[in-house]
Amino acid sequence: MRHNDLPSFFDRSGMKILLLCSGLFTMMTAVAAPQIERWETSNGARVLYVHTPELPIVDLRVIFDAGSARDGAQGGIASMTNGLLSSGAGKRGEEGIAALVDRLGAQLGFDSFRDMALVSLRSLSEPAQLNPALDLVSDLIHHPFFPEDAFARERSRQLVGIQSQKQSPGTIASKAFYRALYGKHPYAEPSSGTEESVKALKRSDLRRFHAQYYVGSNATVAIVGDLGVEQAKAIAQQVVGHLPKGEKAPGLPKAVTAKPGETVEISFPSVQSHLLTGHPVLRRGDADYFSLYVGNHILGGSGLTSMISEEVREARGLAYSAYSYFSPMRGEGPFTAGLQTKNESRDEALKVLRETIDRFITQGPAAEDLERSKKNITGGFPLRIDSNKKIVEYLGMIGFYGLPVDYLDTFNQQIEQVTAASIQQAFKRRLHPTAMVTVVVGGKVN
Repeated sequence: MRHNDLPSFFDRSGMKILLLCSGLFTMMTAVAAPQIERWETSNGARVLYVHTPELPIVDLRVIFDAGSARDGAQGGIASMTNGLLSSGAGKRGEEGIAALVDRLGAQLGFDSFRDMALVSLRSLSEPAQLNPALDLVSDLIHHPFFPEDAFARERSRQLVGIQSQKQSPGTIASKAFYRALYGKHPYAEPSSGTEESVKALKRSDLRRFHAQYYVGSNATVAIVGDLGVEQAKAIAQQVVGHLPKGEKAPGLPKAVTAKPGETVEISFPSVQSHLLTGHPVLRRGDADYFSLYVGNHILGGSGLTSMISEEVREARGLAYSAYSYFSPMRGEGPFTAGLQTKNESRDEALKVLRETIDRFITQGPAAEDLERSKKNITGGFPLRIDSNKKIVEYLGMIGFYGLPVDYLDTFNQQIEQVTAASIQQAFKRRLHPTAMVTVVVGGKVN
């Protein structure tokens, strides 16, 4: 599964030693599932908090249901709104914001995806560093003013990025794949938008988007660090509690394959072809999640030992890498299988890929493969939560998608309960090979 970041942390005097020690501490310490506390702010934001007193660090992640699925006809607006939050807010301009972050030795991050937009902070927990950092984040979320020069620069940068993507066969394939999968669904278009949509954006559009989606009812806050629960409550109130309550973004329409069985071929001057195949399948919190997750670990998600890699790469030498994964999202995220191969071998490689998927759906996993995968997944679980940064990412996911608060506590138990029969049944229910869309991007076959 892909779960879909920030630059290096403190570079100030003494901080490198702290980080080195913290890394060693993490490696030597057994990790238990963190104890999660959950509440709502006065304006409806959902908050999840974990107390980690071992290090004097606070990690904060504020997530809004304000990803590109909310772009509508204005492709790229979610990405641009999020990207310009740090260009000016409150009484600070862009240079002042950057200087303050540098002086505090903090990390500040922004990102936007199809489902969500987020703001993240990592800071020392000492009040002298933490308090001004929180003041800054609060300003960026509550009072951005999207200055004209920064807006023009960001629009130009986004347009240059869209142009450069046209030189990447992998990006071309991914964009075409999502458009073929989703048709008119909000997931169809890339988060970056198109040249036409980005050129049409105005600063007033960003202000409207921010006012509509950066509201309390649309926010999730994740906090991990060396602070008590009352302090965590005060932080959540500070960073989002003064936003208007607003309205929670509406649910997304059900995603169905736009053109089942369609094959899209795109010519590109390269010696290799990029192949993707799949269709919409899985929402976060789906009852079939764990069976599909374990099953895909065997099918195409465990690297060189997966069935797809064994058949396509090891047995036939058709590709260096071949894989599959599920991308659970707020709406039905896709099952994706893919590979890169020489233009001359793409038909054979695609045939082997499809046959491997068909066989797995029909026959299910072998007992030894299932046992090996379950041990691999459960044995690696401590590494998933062995740092504040990883924990805060999980908290954000749990809160944003409304997953059970004991999700981490029961993760390994859920994996252990998966059986060969549950995998086979889930794959038969959810994957339909004849409906899968296929995208091929590459050069001519000589």
